[in-house]
Amino acid sequence: MKKSGRLEKASVHGHAVAYANKYRANEHVETILPEAILVQAAQAAARMKNSYLSAQYHQIAARRGTKRAAVAVGHSILVIYYHMLTTGEAYQEKGANYFSELDRKHAERRATRQLERLGYQVTLTPTQIA
Repeated sequence: MKKSGRLEKASVHGHAVAYANKYRANEHVETILPEAILVQAAQAAARMKNSYLSAQYHQIAARRGTKRAAVAVGHSILVIYYHMLTTGEAYQEKGANYFSELDRKHAERRATRQLERLGYQVTLTPTQIA
């Protein structure tokens, strides 16, 4: 996406960058939208096991729907790529349990309530992590 020696601004949002189908010598040429590529990459990342992007996709999809989740994860991929380019560092995977570790107490209460609604009596005892 080089344009006149500088990096062109990229965005996931459709209103930020407008593209059109191009015609060349009476031949219809489809342009590939960067948004479509990012959404496709997000959908592939959502199918990966034990990854941060997959966990993010499934968490957002449960609340907002699969299409919005794919756009959100595509935006995260773009942000990750930007930071890799600017800092020169490799991507550090946060892991699938990033969101559950983010708020452990909330996850404990939610899981306890779910089990109690199913008819179980729950007593939580912490274990040593090896």
